[in-house]
Amino acid sequence: MCGKLDHYKKLFAKLSVNRNAQSWSPLTRNASPYKPFLLLSVMDLIATGEITRNFIELTHDLAATFQGYISTLPPMNRKAIIAYPFFHLRSSGFWQLKPRSPKSTAHSTISSSAQLQSFYYGAEIDNELFMLLKMPPSRAHLRRVLIQTFFIEEVHNTLRTQAYLNCNASMYANELLHMPTTGNLETAEGLTDFADDAKVLPEKEQVRDQGFRKAVVKLYDHRCALCGIKMLTSEGHTIVDAAHIIPWSESHDDEPTNGMALCKLCHWSFDKGLMSVDPNYQVMISPYVKKDPNLPGHIMTLSDRPVFRPTENRFLPDQHNFAWHRKQRFQS
Repeated sequence: MCGKLDHYKKLFAKLSVNRNAQSWSPLTRNASPYKPFLLLSVMDLIATGEITRNFIELTHDLAATFQGYISTLPPMNRKAIIAYPFFHLRSSGFWQLKPRSPKSTAHSTISSSAQLQSFYYGAEIDNELFMLLKMPPSRAHLRRVLIQTFFIEEVHNTLRTQAYLNCNASMYANELLHMPTTGNLETAEGLTDFADDAKVLPEKEQVRDQGFRKAVVKLYDHRCALCGIKMLTSEGHTIVDAAHIIPWSESHDDEPTNGMALCKLCHWSFDKGLMSVDPNYQVMISPYVKKDPNLPGHIMTLSDRPVFRPTENRFLPDQHNFAWHRKQRFQS
């Protein structure tokens, strides 16, 4: 496989990227970072077992991982739309789009993720490359090529840290959901690419926060437990947060039974004690919500409505945690 690894290292280093000093940062060598970021995101999902076969779909997890890499750099002049690199990687020599119809291949460009998904099921990569990406040592070599070729040294540690964070947060989420993990990232990924310098390791709190969020948001399928709203964008954004029922600072408890997915408004209201959950898993609204000069709008319509729950009862929020919240936070 050594010859194949060298072959793909050359293809990765020669990716065709847009180069324009007015549009792109010196940190990315005045070139678009979107193709490298997409490939790094695919590697992370392969490393954590979220991609298990040679078929890459434009999923929320892939888009969110891509946006995580985007966030490591200062804001750029061009909006980060994952559909662009997903489509244009077809010129790389190893990325094949899977069209929904013969007419799909007639398009020379894509303007949105929705348009991409309407034309293509997803993409496959060369089987030899997929096998290399499944093996931690060769994956680390290819990751290093992308980082060193398309980014200046100043941000190398930042990108390796982001990769390490992505992989270990997913492992932590799997632990919280009692799911088996694939491989051993602590040794395979860490020692080969990320952990050679202590400066590249993220804080444990970052891994814990991101892992808890991934687990809880997944359990609730991106739906707010209190109001039921669900809004996802094709670029990897969701309206919900992962909220602790008893705050981490009080409980040190990341079990999903101490969490709920909540939209921004419900999260704030829950933390401030303006909303809670009763012993029958129904929404409680504090009388303070109706006090002047408040205009609570739809919040009052949620009173006594059943909360939205995870599919599996073992992840149902613990009533002991809600009892703490009603006593310590709820403004009755």
